[in-house]
Amino acid sequence: MEGLNQTIKITRYANVLMDDWFKRSFGSENNKRLTILLLQELIPERKISSISFAPQEHINPTEHKKDIRVDIECTEEDGTRFMVEMQVEPQGAFYERAIFNSTFAVQQQMEKGPTTYDFPPVYFIGVLKFSLHPGADRVLFRYNLRESKSGELMSDRLNFIFLELPNCKNVARENYTRLDRLSHTLLNMEKINEAPEDYDDEMISLLLKSAETINFAPEERAKYIHDMTTQRDIQNQIDYALQKGLAEGKSEERIKMAKKMLADEVKPEVIAKYTGLSIEEIAALK
Repeated sequence: MEGLNQTIKITRYANVLMDDWFKRSFGSENNKRLTILLLQELIPERKISSISFAPQEHINPTEHKKDIRVDIECTEEDGTRFMVEMQVEPQGAFYERAIFNSTFAVQQQMEKGPTTYDFPPVYFIGVLKFSLHPGADRVLFRYNLRESKSGELMSDRLNFIFLELPNCKNVARENYTRLDRLSHTLLNMEKINEAPEDYDDEMISLLLKSAETINFAPEERAKYIHDMTTQRDIQNQIDYALQKGLAEGKSEERIKMAKKMLADEVKPEVIAKYTGLSIEEIAALK
């Protein structure tokens, strides 16, 4: 890859808005407390105190239909499921993707035989480095199933939460929330040289601790450098594709970009995130 010739500066804190490093901070047993604090902040009404991590891959029982893989999945003691997706680049039909992915968790709640359909809730959580609501003065948006006129809740078993990180820039200081602070930290991890004043905030403290590069094992450090290089190359490819018409949705530019990323040995899951192509479409390009 061309980017491998570039010098990557290792900052005090890692950029955790990359797949494997997001999972390292929020999806590992070592950092489970951080994940719990994030869920508590996003869903305060649930009083979450413990979780268990679950497999992220879901196989579609219908042959030739799309499977999915989410970044992080965990369950509460009562079976409530949380599917967490970190997304860097905007994609078309992201709401529809959230609905599709969440249905896998719903289906897997039900045992065979007689049932009362009293299955635990499912929460789809999108941590986004882009805004679905540009210009909004808040970072958190929550959706559920309601009657369109009265607002009557149809069911609390399917919920969608979007943490739109860039919106923290639009929030007045007097209205700043803990989630605004978290969003700002996530966006600026590589720029932080010293622990900020709010380091005594447990969630921020654990996030920074999880991403401190001085504690990386040698193999983690090497992988981080490789991933940063790949990220830079991907961004260059995206910028070029945008200039060539990707912003207008031209499928040929998405395919060209996917082929180049495949040649650079970028993982299909990453290619799918950046191009909007499905895993099956990417596999067909090999």
